[in-house]
Amino acid sequence: MFATLRKAYEKVLTLADRPWAEKALAGLSFAEASFFPIPPDPLLLAMGAGRPDRALRFAMVTTLASVAGALFGWLLGAFLMDTVGAALLDLYDGDRVLWGKVEVWYAEWGVAAVVVAALTPIPFKVFTIASGALGLPLAPFLAACAAGRGIRFGAEGILLRLFGAKVKNWMDRWFEWAAVIFAVLLVGGFLLLGALE
Repeated sequence: MFATLRKAYEKVLTLADRPWAEKALAGLSFAEASFFPIPPDPLLLAMGAGRPDRALRFAMVTTLASVAGALFGWLLGAFLMDTVGAALLDLYDGDRVLWGKVEVWYAEWGVAAVVVAALTPIPFKVFTIASGALGLPLAPFLAACAAGRGIRFGAEGILLRLFGAKVKNWMDRWFEWAAVIFAVLLVGGFLLLGALE
């Protein structure tokens, strides 16, 4: 398994200079914010490590596309909750336990819940769809998404710009451990969302 992941990582590094690399990064960022389970961070990290001089640009592309995807998720929740929105939520939260918790969080924290979801491994798409379904006003929602995602991906971009070569060397040496840590964080985000009251 690790050999396959390493080959994929090395392939991504070679793609950072391709004309369509940013489009692939934007597409993944958009999809993750509204319906796809894999976050864009590994692709952003690989591309930024391969081209530290473009890391801030990659971070900006990731942020903007993620906010656009969040808007799409909001629209799904607001206008297609009974069909597409429900099907997506059932995929991530079949028994709707998370849904009830998201409703409680919105009642207690409002738009701050979106910022937390945008910053952490908690499944962001659940919050974008829920925001539309629960009637969270669009302007504060988009501002929260931009703030949370901008901080998250912006910080990654800055670190890659400053330490890209070292990040690449570290990833080359410790890729297997990085893959395990990422998988734990991804699964942990789902478990955390399920465990929080």
